[in-house]
Amino acid sequence: MRMRRKKHLEEKLLQCDNLICFPHVDGDIREAIAEKEYIDCRAYFGNDNPVQMEIGCGKGQFITELAQRCPDVNFIAVEINRNVIWMACQKAMERGLRNILFLQGGAELLPKYIRPGSVGRIYLNFSCPYPKTTYANRRLTNVRFLEIYQEIASPEAEIHQKTDNMHFFEYSIEQFTAAGYRLKNVSLDLHNSGFEGNIVTEYENRFASLGQPIYRLEAYLDGSSEK
Repeated sequence: MRMRRKKHLEEKLLQCDNLICFPHVDGDIREAIAEKEYIDCRAYFGNDNPVQMEIGCGKGQFITELAQRCPDVNFIAVEINRNVIWMACQKAMERGLRNILFLQGGAELLPKYIRPGSVGRIYLNFSCPYPKTTYANRRLTNVRFLEIYQEIASPEAEIHQKTDNMHFFEYSIEQFTAAGYRLKNVSLDLHNSGFEGNIVTEYENRFASLGQPIYRLEAYLDGSSEK
């Protein structure tokens, strides 16, 4: 079900524009990406702390909890939906968090705004599985996105994925493997695996309450550490 546009959304977004980077892309996206506008994380956060990223942060339950637990890490939360990114910003402001920057846009824009080799970890939580085969290239674990992640990620970076969709999980494993990633901490039933430190997202809570298993993995390139 599509979310109805919130009343006075633009005014609400302006109230938290110090937390959001709004990309402006007109015309051919390839030309737009070629013209770099890297986010200056040191200037924004005021420190040189390591940077991690969630792509598809939704309403922000995961990223705000993670940022609160890890004050010495800076987080970039990427979300294409303007309705929900405002809700995520509200959570960050309510918690008084200063280590999150929200980027409103799709993952294909990341090479334009994120400096190569600067992200130490990427989280993909309950990304849309796009079940129709014809839409496979829109899946955030499709090889075209994995190439983007390799560009912006540091050599030792990891990608942590969670999903409730078994077929999407299998597809993701195939894509990671084809792109040269190795896998660790693979779980076919996260909530019954004994895994510690899990942060439950909005979607995860819904699916788990219905008794559906949650699938999780960590992917890293062959040259990365296995710590």
